[in-house]
Amino acid sequence: MARKALKLASWTSMALAASGIYLYSNKYLDPNDFGAVRVGRAVATTAVISYDYLTSLKSVPYGSEEYLQLRSKIHDLFQSFDDTPLGTASLAQVHKAVLHDGRTVAVKVQHPKVRAQSSKDILLMEVLVLAVKQLFPEFEFMWLVDEAKKNLPLELDFLKEGRNAEKVSQMLKHFDFLKVPRIHWDLSTERVLLMEFVDGGQVNDRDYMERNKIDVNEISRHLGKIYSEMIFVNGFVHCDPHPGNVLVRKHPGTGKAEIVLLDHGLYQVLTEEFRLNYCHLWQSLIWTDMKRVREYSQRLGAGDLYPLFACMLTARSWDSVNRGISQAPVTATEDLEIRNNAANYLPQISQLLNHVPRQMLLILKTNDLLRGIEAALGTRASASSFLNMSRCCVRALAEHKKKNTCSFFRRTQISFSEAFSLWQISLHELILCVKGLKLADRVLALLCWLFPAAL
Repeated sequence: MARKALKLASWTSMALAASGIYLYSNKYLDPNDFGAVRVGRAVATTAVISYDYLTSLKSVPYGSEEYLQLRSKIHDLFQSFDDTPLGTASLAQVHKAVLHDGRTVAVKVQHPKVRAQSSKDILLMEVLVLAVKQLFPEFEFMWLVDEAKKNLPLELDFLKEGRNAEKVSQMLKHFDFLKVPRIHWDLSTERVLLMEFVDGGQVNDRDYMERNKIDVNEISRHLGKIYSEMIFVNGFVHCDPHPGNVLVRKHPGTGKAEIVLLDHGLYQVLTEEFRLNYCHLWQSLIWTDMKRVREYSQRLGAGDLYPLFACMLTARSWDSVNRGISQAPVTATEDLEIRNNAANYLPQISQLLNHVPRQMLLILKTNDLLRGIEAALGTRASASSFLNMSRCCVRALAEHKKKNTCSFFRRTQISFSEAFSLWQISLHELILCVKGLKLADRVLALLCWLFPAAL
């Protein structure tokens, strides 16, 4: 029962993720008081399962004759197999093994009875959500149950996870800084997934990056590029980028920094209409076109709550959204105020989440997890990340226009317009870089004047 309650809590926190709201304790809804921040993250994980790989596949007593027989079969497949899992989560655990040809692999094994228990988990979730509805009628969380019913069966099919991994690897093959472990299909089933073993540190581990001379700003930029490409260009989005699923390392051959993307069970496929509206919305937010922010927020189901929606997406106050989210990073004061007042607008958040397209829910969760990584690395809301997003939006919108015209002249016109827009973004980025260098020179000159002996 406790484990099922934890599962519900995890889904509930997803609903609130990236949607903290700042405002004064007014009795009415004032857009100037809006702010947004993370309210919560997945709040719990299940206890580490004590049985090893074999008992995850078969409920047999440790050390029994049946156990020893099964273990001998395991050694027919592997030269060595680590009984202690590298990691354990609610659905599966991962072991390190070595094949007879010397290749090191990771073996992801689904926990026993997960499939049988999943329907009971969803039923419990539905009962608890209905109970919350009775106690707090203003909260609408039935969509949690709908999302669980849709997504849980997908996460339980490891063959689908393998296909997702291969698809995203092919889709982003032009990124030489991205590594997706190869799948060994000959030893994979719906409940056991065998893949290339890739080591590395978690993406939020600054100490690991410093020890291995990995630039945190470079990693943050690369991660932003990967997800901008997934969301805006391809509409095929890895929706579980928590630090355990995103590793960093130095490439063994080139020595360059590399991001390793793991756990491909949960993806969101965006419809073209949603993806294009989302592109337009982010373009409007980045370039502070508030009229279009309202238009495209409302197209995505926000209605009159569009200021709240904009704040949820950007994790910024409404004042910051109006000034321009790329103009200045989040200050500690803004962040603290948002957190301290987050609960005041939970009914409005619930209402909004109940009306936006279901595709938006996992996107909000993904945004929150990515912001958590940026916060840990100290690179949150940098101007360069917004400009990279804008580049992907320009490319995606241009590609859509070219796909829907047969005129060579019109396609050429669209290509020139796209090139000009990308040039404008690069010019803007250069100007910001020069301003930054000038500011750094001024700070250095001031330090030299104040402390000439030291410098």
